[in-house]
Amino acid sequence: MTTWIIIGVIVLIVLIIIVWAISTYNKLVDLRNRVKDQWAQIDVQLKRRFDLIPNLVETVKGYTKHESETLESVIKARNTYVSATTPEAQMKADGELEQAISKLFALAEAYPDLKANTNFQHLQTELTETESKIASARQFYNDTVLVYNNKIEMVPSNIIAGIFKFKQETFFEADAAERENVQVKF
Repeated sequence: MTTWIIIGVIVLIVLIIIVWAISTYNKLVDLRNRVKDQWAQIDVQLKRRFDLIPNLVETVKGYTKHESETLESVIKARNTYVSATTPEAQMKADGELEQAISKLFALAEAYPDLKANTNFQHLQTELTETESKIASARQFYNDTVLVYNNKIEMVPSNIIAGIFKFKQETFFEADAAERENVQVKF
């Protein structure tokens, strides 16, 4: 009789461990997929921004014939992002694009006619709203990455993460150039 109790306890312990392992694995998969989903949300907003940029550049071109360097830097930064293949490369390219757009908006200050143009104002408003959505999406992405990375590193879930080779995700961080003040020279 005691042998059956010992066997029953061992089976129960094994079942508890199996259920815990399956549950932990499923949670890690869920978190990894949430990270991917949040990155996709950032990507959607960045694509919206990129769709607005050519129209903005064309509007500005008409008023600023001799400011081609600023316009070219915006177009170059946009193309760099489009050709980026990894999230890390996209994050870097995004920082370059933000700087170029800041310079473009600063350029508008020097051209009152451009600033008063309704098409430019509309595009600027759309782009500003998009930038706000991008910032929110980045914050949400970083929060999701934090939860996922914590789950991978914390005991006992790190055992399952190690067995199934779950890898940490990268936070969306501003690079050194983005932390500097934007300088626009005319």
